Amino acid sequence: MSSTSDDVAKNSALEPLTDTKELGALLGVPRQQQLARGYGLTLEEIAQQPVVWPETASRMVQRAHDLTACLAGVEAVVLTGSGSSQYASECIAPALHARLGLPVAAQPAGTILTHPEICLPPSDAALLVSVARSGNSPESRAVVDWLLEARPGVRHLFVTCNKDGALATSYKGVQGASSVVLPDETNDESLVMTSSFTSLVLAGLVLGVLDALDAYEARARALSQVATHVLVHRSDALASVARSGFGSAIYLGSGYRLGAAREAALKMMEMNAGKVATLAESFLGLRHGPMSIVKDDTLVVAFLSSEAVARAYEMDLLHELRRKNIGGRRVIVGAGVPHEVETRPDDVVVDVGADAPLGDEDLSLVDAVVGQLLAFFHCLGSGFRPDSPSDDGIITRVVSDFEIHRR
Repeated sequence: MSSTSDDVAKNSALEPLTDTKELGALLGVPRQQQLARGYGLTLEEIAQQPVVWPETASRMVQRAHDLTACLAGVEAVVLTGSGSSQYASECIAPALHARLGLPVAAQPAGTILTHPEICLPPSDAALLVSVARSGNSPESRAVVDWLLEARPGVRHLFVTCNKDGALATSYKGVQGASSVVLPDETNDESLVMTSSFTSLVLAGLVLGVLDALDAYEARARALSQVATHVLVHRSDALASVARSGFGSAIYLGSGYRLGAAREAALKMMEMNAGKVATLAESFLGLRHGPMSIVKDDTLVVAFLSSEAVARAYEMDLLHELRRKNIGGRRVIVGAGVPHEVETRPDDVVVDVGADAPLGDEDLSLVDAVVGQLLAFFHCLGSGFRPDSPSDDGIITRVVSDFEIHRR
C-alpha cells in the first residue's frame, strides 16, 4: 500500500476508538509522544485489525487457484511456526482437519528440527505450511532448507506478513514451493505479534474453504464488525480488569480455541516482561494438576465454545471453580453466552451474539483481541512499554540467529 492509503487505513481503524475512555485517552496524545511512551505501535496494530482482516481475506481469495494446486493430491498437511506463529498454526489446524478430510497437524518448527521422525507424515505426499510474521526465524528457514534436501517431494506453502523476508524471497522458482504475502500493514513493527497473529490465522483458514470463498469473505467482514464492537464497547471494561492487581492469569480454551488461549497467555507474559505468571489449558485439563495454580487473585479468562457438548463441560468447570471459591475476576468470551454463567459485578462478558455467522475457528481471532487488550492495559498499568517490553533484550522481535546443526 502507498503511504497515503496506509494513512487512510490507520485513520479508519482508529477513528471509532476516539470516543472510548481508555483507548481514546491514549489516542488523544500526539503520535510522537505515543511512540516516545512506548505504546503507539502496539495500540495502532491492535486497533487496525478490523480493517486489515477483510483485506487479508481478499488477498487469500485472489490466490485461491494457487492454493488449490498446493493441496491437490496431498495426503497430509503440517502447519508450522515458532512462538506466536506456532500458536496461529494451532488455531488453523483443527479447522483444516475437520474440513479437508486429511490428517492435519500443527508442529513447532523447533520440533521438526530436532525430532522430525515423530512429527512429520511418513509419505512425501504432504504439504508443509510455514506460518510467519517476518519469515526470518532461523528454525523456520532451517526446516525448509532441510526438507528441500532430505525430502524433496514434500510441497511448501509460505504464509508470511513480510514481503522482504527469507520465506517470501529465498525460494522463488523452487519447484513445489509457493508463497503468499499478506498486506504490508500486517507486518507488525512492535515486538509482540498482534494484527500479524490474527491475520495469519484468518489467512490459513481459507485452505479449508476454497470451495466457499464468498462465505469466507463474509465471515471476515463479520469478524471485523465484532472486533470493532469489542474495541469500542468492551475495551474500557477490559482495561479495568487488566489493572485490577491480579497475581496470575489462566486462559481456558477447548478444541479450536486452545491455540488462542495459548497465544493470549503468551501476550500477557511478553508484554509484562515475564512478571505475570500465566497458564493456558483446556477446561477439562485444568481439573487435574494445573488447578493448583488457581488462587484467589488469579484472573480467569474463559473462551467459551459454541458447540453444545463442549460448552456443557466448560460450564461445569466454571461452576466448579465457584464452588471451590477459587479464582478472582473473570473474563468470558463467547457467542450467546448463557445467563447461567456465574458472574460477579466486576467480571466482564464479551458476547459476540448467538446470531453471528461465525464458528469457533473464527472466534479464535476475537479471543486473541481480548487477550491483546488485557495484556496491553496491564502492561501500561505496570509501567512497562508495550512496543518494547523487554528493554534488557532478553527477547527480540525476530529471534537472533543460532547455530543450525545438520543431520
